[in-house]
Amino acid sequence: MTDETLHESTEVQKRGRLATFFGRLADRFRSGEAVPIDDGQSVTIDPPAEAEMEVELTRDGDDIHLDIGLEWPEDGGQIETDVVASKARFEVYEDRGGNVRWRLVHRNGNVIADSGEGYASKQKAKQGLESVRRNAPGAFVVDESKDEEAPPEGGSNATFELFEDVEGRWRWRLRHENGNVIADSGQGYASKQKAKQGLGSVQKNVGGAPVEETDS
Repeated sequence: MTDETLHESTEVQKRGRLATFFGRLADRFRSGEAVPIDDGQSVTIDPPAEAEMEVELTRDGDDIHLDIGLEWPEDGGQIETDVVASKARFEVYEDRGGNVRWRLVHRNGNVIADSGEGYASKQKAKQGLESVRRNAPGAFVVDESKDEEAPPEGGSNATFELFEDVEGRWRWRLRHENGNVIADSGQGYASKQKAKQGLGSVQKNVGGAPVEETDS
């Protein structure tokens, strides 16, 4: 039988973004939900109960190749090539002061991130959320209570800062390398672990999250 290529993509990704990609795959395989296999989360497979796994590590001159392959019968799961697999959506809205803001809303109804600031126009707000979409998946996380610093290589152009506020609640903010905060948690969490889970959800869901305009 002739092989049919259903999806193929090649791009250079930094270490942090690779970690988020494989983490999302692991979460979906573990839960049995449809697994997005592309960065935009528009191509999914139903994870099989069992698959043949092949791992091959080779050297070709100065290049290292790590190939990870899975194979299973076609009747083991459905393939979708034009879907929205992200569990969140961006909402762009105008606040009471006339500024435009965005928030990232999980399908469970919880706001998991927001712009933190208001923008003068929808265009500026959308530029802001697209910066978050580009940078959040690969951003390293630094715990300010431990005076940590982000690794010098392998991340994105932004860093998640995890901190405890004056009321003892844990929050995060996503700071671009230019010094601007481009997103924050929007809420305080009862524990550091919960805050980390919240930002992890942002990292895994911004890719492919649709953008909707709402009244408020």
